[in-house]
Amino acid sequence: MKAPVTHVNFYEASAYAEFRKMRLATEFEWEIGATMFKWGDRWEWTNSAYLPYPGFTKADGAIGEYNGKFMVNQMVLRGSSIATSKDHERITYRNFFHPHLTW
Repeated sequence: MKAPVTHVNFYEASAYAEFRKMRLATEFEWEIGATMFKWGDRWEWTNSAYLPYPGFTKADGAIGEYNGKFMVNQMVLRGSSIATSKDHERITYRNFFHPHLTW
């Protein structure tokens, strides 16, 4: 069967890739590759930690605190799903979740 692996956490996705003698793409590799394959049916784990882009500076006050707390212990997902709002459905959109959660 050639169905995609779905509803797995980061660790399971990574283990499956290794089982297939592959690895998860980094978010930057995913972004380049996304122009060559159909995406948007489901979120896809990448092998990238959710960290700020170079040059990012945390805003002062509550907004900076809010954004900063997400840049710890999370991995990047790319793509989208049928439940994703249309304004977030683009190749460059970064999503993030804790690696033990199933997305």
